[in-house]
Amino acid sequence: MPAACDSVLEDIEDIVSAEDLKPHDRQFVRKNIFPKVRKRNSQKNIQTDDDPPSDSIIPGVQKIWIRTWGCSHNNSDGEYMAGQLAAYGYKITDNSAEADLWLLNSCTVKNPAEDHFRNSIKKAQEGKKKVVVAGCVPQAQPRQDYLKGLSIIGVQQIDRVVEVVEETIKGHSVRLLGQKKDNGKRLGGARLDLPKIRKNPLIEIISINTGCLNACTYCKTKHARGDLASYPIEELVDRAKQSFQEGVCEIWLTSEDTGAYGRDIGTDLPTLLWKLVEAIPEGAMLRLGMTNPPYILEHLEEMAKILNHPRVYAFLHIPVQSASDIVLMDMKREYCVADFKQVVDFLKEKVPGITIATDIICGFPGETDEDFQETMKLVEQYRFPSLFINQFYPRPGTPAAKMHQVPAAVKKQRTKDLSQLFHSYNPYDHKVGERQRVLVTEESFDSNYYVAHNPFYEQVLVPKDPLLMGKMVEVNIYEAGKHFMKGQPVSDAKVYTASITRPLAKGEVSGLTEEFRHAPQNGTNWKAHPSAKSPVKAALQSWMALQLPWQQEGGGLKILSVSLALLAVLVVFYYGGMKTEL
Repeated sequence: MPAACDSVLEDIEDIVSAEDLKPHDRQFVRKNIFPKVRKRNSQKNIQTDDDPPSDSIIPGVQKIWIRTWGCSHNNSDGEYMAGQLAAYGYKITDNSAEADLWLLNSCTVKNPAEDHFRNSIKKAQEGKKKVVVAGCVPQAQPRQDYLKGLSIIGVQQIDRVVEVVEETIKGHSVRLLGQKKDNGKRLGGARLDLPKIRKNPLIEIISINTGCLNACTYCKTKHARGDLASYPIEELVDRAKQSFQEGVCEIWLTSEDTGAYGRDIGTDLPTLLWKLVEAIPEGAMLRLGMTNPPYILEHLEEMAKILNHPRVYAFLHIPVQSASDIVLMDMKREYCVADFKQVVDFLKEKVPGITIATDIICGFPGETDEDFQETMKLVEQYRFPSLFINQFYPRPGTPAAKMHQVPAAVKKQRTKDLSQLFHSYNPYDHKVGERQRVLVTEESFDSNYYVAHNPFYEQVLVPKDPLLMGKMVEVNIYEAGKHFMKGQPVSDAKVYTASITRPLAKGEVSGLTEEFRHAPQNGTNWKAHPSAKSPVKAALQSWMALQLPWQQEGGGLKILSVSLALLAVLVVFYYGGMKTEL
């Protein structure tokens, strides 16, 4: 029986018969073909080259609204995430309604903060917004019902915010909750040299470490931030120097416990501070963040010397939480009231005029009336000028949530009583008439004044003269309130300009190279610089690099794969409304 094919097909070219049109003939016939133009009935769908459709899924062109709750550490994380997104091309907007995606950076310290966070998620979903959540709440409890289906950025994964946002915009859910490690050792977090957008271009917030060494029974933050992990001194000093080169005149050092800094890497807080002081230019200031009593006790002598330095604010935030040793023991605070008093008394003696701020929790489980009265006596004794009063809220998953709770009415009354005591004295009345040196860094909430701080980090309101912003000036104090003083600049006094260079504009991205700094942040910034590659060109080079072996072997299929890849890239950019250049 004859075979199905009597002749062997030697080559694919044999499929073309002799009667088929030759290429030249095909070109000739095409002259008689006239394309039919489809008419548009509406102009609604016309888009400009630089404004892709609103439902486009091309990453890097959407508008993003960022909301941050909580401490300065959390605010620093929010600034870093904003900077990376803006550097990639996303537009950071202050208008939540016009945003395509909401990035919600949460705080887990108290119930009200989480309630605001939860309500914001609901509002975003009702408005059909894409949502990415970050901060301590999802890190500590990622399986909560109201977080189902949402993308999550862990507190140590903020350097991957662009990836998470990009995938979320495409309709995917991404969760990055891992820890940064180097050879098995936990790191402080994402790199410090990442791009960021400072909320205030004059103030740089530097997280010197994450986590802590304590296990306080009421604290939910520990579940999110974990154990102590410190950044190396050289990285922190480099970040400070970079900040001053970008016009910053005030640095805040922050963490869950600055006093514990360095214990995991063989150093300590005073060693870091002395290195940082060397990098601070004249007219600039450094503010130290919160430290718990146990760890600052070991360094009181050195800390007193540092807090007396003219470029370091004589200010320290030392939370006491309660003046009852029994309550402190239930809290597992690892110090007694006598330890707290020793720290405060020593610093007040060695650093004249120092401002001591503290925190107090009212109504912790098991707190008796006698315990609370001890706290009232402590406040009466020291008359703290800055006092953070917190009504106790049981946080889910903490040991304190399982303890016998103080009735809500009692907690509320104690909070009210302590607040009344705090407002019964005015800490600044005796300073009226003084001449003080202040650093002007921001605008007041009511927009009527500029806000400055004297060497003790006490708030001084000065006239809204644009020439004063970012400057260190001398003022005469003519009025005092509960939380502030008012000062009039002295006309003949010397003015210090701390900035090494012009401060960045509000919203400008910090930490970018010169190449990116001159490019517009609109998603197509590759066009703005002659040395920058277009997306198509970059894609071409990447694919060619991957497909180099086709030059040596398997030529046909490899060439085809490169061609198809290039075609796909061209189609995406063409239909996405992006004008491409090869």
